[in-house]
Amino acid sequence: MLEKVLRATVGVHSHIPATHVSTAIGLGTDRRGTGTIISSDGLILTVHYLLLGAQNVIVTLPDGEQHEAKIVGKDYTTGLGVLKIDRERLPFVEVVSSDSCVIGQEAFTVSSMGGEKRCADCGIITYLGPFDAVWEFVLDRCVCVTASSLNIGMSGGPICNARSQVIGVSYLNFADLSRAILGVPGDNVLTVRDELTKFGRRVTAAPRAWLGLLSYTLREHVVVAGVMPGGPGEKAGLQQGDLLLEINGNEVNDRRLLYEALRNHNPGENIQLKVLRNSRVFQLEVPSIRAEDYFA
Repeated sequence: MLEKVLRATVGVHSHIPATHVSTAIGLGTDRRGTGTIISSDGLILTVHYLLLGAQNVIVTLPDGEQHEAKIVGKDYTTGLGVLKIDRERLPFVEVVSSDSCVIGQEAFTVSSMGGEKRCADCGIITYLGPFDAVWEFVLDRCVCVTASSLNIGMSGGPICNARSQVIGVSYLNFADLSRAILGVPGDNVLTVRDELTKFGRRVTAAPRAWLGLLSYTLREHVVVAGVMPGGPGEKAGLQQGDLLLEINGNEVNDRRLLYEALRNHNPGENIQLKVLRNSRVFQLEVPSIRAEDYFA
C-alpha cells in the first residue's frame, strides 16, 4: 500500500527570481516541496504557491532521475498546481473524493525530503469542514490529519486512505503547533484537473475580487494583520492594525464573512470599506483585482 504511493511521489524544486512579488511575502526564491504523479504520462499534482513566479521547476523521481517540468496550470481558488514531465508509463495513484471520509478514519501522508529521500507518516482524520486563512484563501471543505513531530509534512504531498487513493493534498503543516496537516480535498482536484490541463486556469468558476490583505478575527472584529506590498489594499491606504467595520455598507465581524462578501464581487469592482483607526472612523474605496494578476 505504502510502496504504491512512494513510487508516485516526487520532489518538486522551483527557482523564482528575487524580483517576483511572491518573494516579498516570505515564499523565497528557492522552494522545495512534494508532488504526486496522477497519470501514467507524467501529470503531477502539487500546491500552487510552489510555482508562483517560477522560472523553472525540477522534478525528482523516486529513483533519483530528474526532469524539468512544465507548469500546466495554477488555481488560486483551490490552491492547487499541476505540472507535466516528458515521461511515459509512470506509476501513478488515483485521486478520489473525500465525501466518504469520516473523522477518526486512518490516513497516511508521504513527503519528499529532497533527492530520493521520502518521509511517510500515519495518522487519523481530525477535521472535515470549512477553512479560511490569514490571507484571502477559503476552502469550503478541507481534510486535516494528525502528524508526528518527526514528519515535516512538506507541502504538495499526498494524503491517502487505506486503499492508497489520494483523498487530499497537503497544503499547510501545523506540526509545530498541533501536529496536524491541512489538506486540499480530492474533490477540488477532480473539479479543476481537466480545466487546468486544458486551459492552464479555471474558466468556469466565477472570478473573485481580491484586495491583498491579511486579517484575523479578534473579539468579533476583523483586524488587518498586514497588506500585500503593492497590492490594492496597500495602494488604497489600508494599514496594519486597522479594524474593518463594514464592507459595502454591511457589518463584518468575522473574517470568513469578509471573504464571503468579496466572493460575491467581481475583480475590477470598487470595494467600500468602513475602517476604524486610532479612534477615528473613515471610508476607504479599494479597487479590487484578481489574485492571478497580482502574482502573474
